[in-house]
Amino acid sequence: METFWITTAAALWGAGTGLLIPRPAYRLSVLSEEPWRTTCPAGHPLDWLRNEWLGRARCTDGDTFGPSTPVIALVMTVVCAVLAVTTGGRPELLVWLLLAPVAVLLAAIDFAVHRLPDVVTLPLTALAIGGLGGAALVPGAGGSWRTALLGSLTLGVCYGVLFLINPKGFGFGDVKLAPALGAVLGWYGWGVLLLGTFAGFLFGALYGVGLLLARRAGRKTAIPFGPSLLAGGFVGILFGSHTL
Repeated sequence: METFWITTAAALWGAGTGLLIPRPAYRLSVLSEEPWRTTCPAGHPLDWLRNEWLGRARCTDGDTFGPSTPVIALVMTVVCAVLAVTTGGRPELLVWLLLAPVAVLLAAIDFAVHRLPDVVTLPLTALAIGGLGGAALVPGAGGSWRTALLGSLTLGVCYGVLFLINPKGFGFGDVKLAPALGAVLGWYGWGVLLLGTFAGFLFGALYGVGLLLARRAGRKTAIPFGPSLLAGGFVGILFGSHTL
């Protein structure tokens, strides 16, 4: 019964936060050095009376745009519910639920413009490290803050080396995402860190192959890699939580 209520609360949290993501996703989906969006694609001003940052992307003319609100809300509901089922009542669940909307926001932006903005990735890292540090102080925590810190540092360095070796095939935004992923995956140990990292690269490869087979991309076409890395982190969390 406890698991049912935890899962229900997590699903409601996911649905609620999912409704808030489309507007910031649209506003932040700009190329580097460009200002955040203040108008819809047709040039109408955003409807500031509703909310400047949170909620559906709607302009004063009544048009909606950006990522689909129902789709984002559904994804968030499923993600949070699955996290609750696997993690149970352990204190790190709260951290996962706080990180989930930020991760989905990043994925939506990267799909739109192939970019992971610092204004989102840096707070994600701070929230991951700080949140897990707090969870480690609560009885019943399922991981280690020490390995989370080491994982954050290790993955950050490894991704930095990959960027130096092949800057055209590995974005610097992915490098700045690495410390957050390393902390999350390292929380459950080095095995989970390796698994989640491998899963992220595997998802990226499968996505690229799928685009090639569908003739929607060529061999030199850039693809968003952040969503795959985040999906790998999700797989790592589920595996680490389930095997405890």
